[in-house]
This record gives sequence, structure tokens and C-alpha cells, in this order.
Amino acid sequence: METKTAFIFDCDGVLLDSIGAWHALDQRLADEAGITMDAKDREALNASTLIEAAAYFHNRYGVGESVEDVGARFMRFLLEYYENDASETPGALAFVTMLAKTGSSLCVLSSSPQSFLVPGLARAGFSGLIGTVLSAEDLPFKKRDSKLYPHVCDMLGTIPQNTWFFDDSWYALEAASKAGMRNVGVHSFDACGTHEQLGRFSELVCDSFAELPQDPAFWGC
Repeated sequence: METKTAFIFDCDGVLLDSIGAWHALDQRLADEAGITMDAKDREALNASTLIEAAAYFHNRYGVGESVEDVGARFMRFLLEYYENDASETPGALAFVTMLAKTGSSLCVLSSSPQSFLVPGLARAGFSGLIGTVLSAEDLPFKKRDSKLYPHVCDMLGTIPQNTWFFDDSWYALEAASKAGMRNVGVHSFDACGTHEQLGRFSELVCDSFAELPQDPAFWGC
């Protein structure tokens, strides 16, 4: 099977400088519950979809009248952010634009819902550059599951060995590496993955896309 080089990007903390908005909401709910979140809480929430995060706060700490109530509060707070305040991480837009000009297959793969991804990417200037935008909420596997990555590659018409995957979470990079992906760790917050953790499962680790090679030939395009 002949395939072109493909590129799959996480969204929050990788293309969009949005992790802070999620952490601010987590902290607001933690304050409401009168709890102090520890590293275990942060790790669990980082790996969660929106509905899973809402269930975590309601079931574990009794926040809100129901999971649906907490989920609705997540939606209102975060949708306002994605629609009005979302911005690129340093160098992300220029890097994606460079790859888009080669005709390579570009994809966003995120645990965030489509209702956040589409307006957030548009607000930050990525509209028209990325052909496929996927939410793990709509897929049969989550980002911790190594089966997700060949599944998405099939959707893109490529194979893991020809696909670069960019993420800021060590658990996603670990799963992708088991599937044979070529990984780049993009550091955002240590709660997502320290430089050391990211480096265990990545060929490259960076703090911003501006640090990465800007030559399409390096990436196999």
C-alpha cells in the first residue's frame, strides 16, 4: 500500500493555547466542591473527554445536581472561550501552513468535542488548512487505546509508520508509539507530560513549533 506522509495533531495545548481554560474551569469546580486537586486528579482529567470530566466531578466530589448539569456548565464556559478567545500556540499556524502547502494529509485528533474544535480552530486561523477534524467522543476508541491510531490512519488512507503524531500528553504518545506512529512531544504543562515523559515516547520534543524543522523535506513531504 503506497501512502503519503500524514500528520495528526492534538488540539488543546498543541495547536491551541487552551489548556489554561480547561484548568481554570477544573479549579472553579474544585473550589466549589471544597477540594484541592492533586496530581492524580489532574492526570485523570487530562485523559478525559468533556462528559467523562463532568462525571468525574459529579460522581467523585458531588459537584452539580447531575452529570448532565456539570456537563452543561462545562459547555457554556468552554464554548465561549473557543468562540471568542482561542489562539494558536507559538509557531503552530506557520508550521501547519507550511505542511498544508505540500498537499499532505492533515488531521486534528482531540478528546474535546467537535463543538469546541471547529470554532476554536477557526478563531485561531486554521480554517482551510486541516482537512479532517476528529473528536475521540465520536470514535470507537479513546486516546489511551493504541487501536485508535491505526483506525484514524485508515480513515486518512495512510499507515502509522508514515504518520507523524503531535501531542502534549504522555499517555497518548505512549499509545501511539505502540501503534507504530512517529511522535513529536509538544510540552504544554507538566501535568500533561514533563519533557522527560514526552521524550520516552517521541522522536522529538519541543516547547513550541518554532523550534521544529521548518523544511518539508525533513518531515518526508
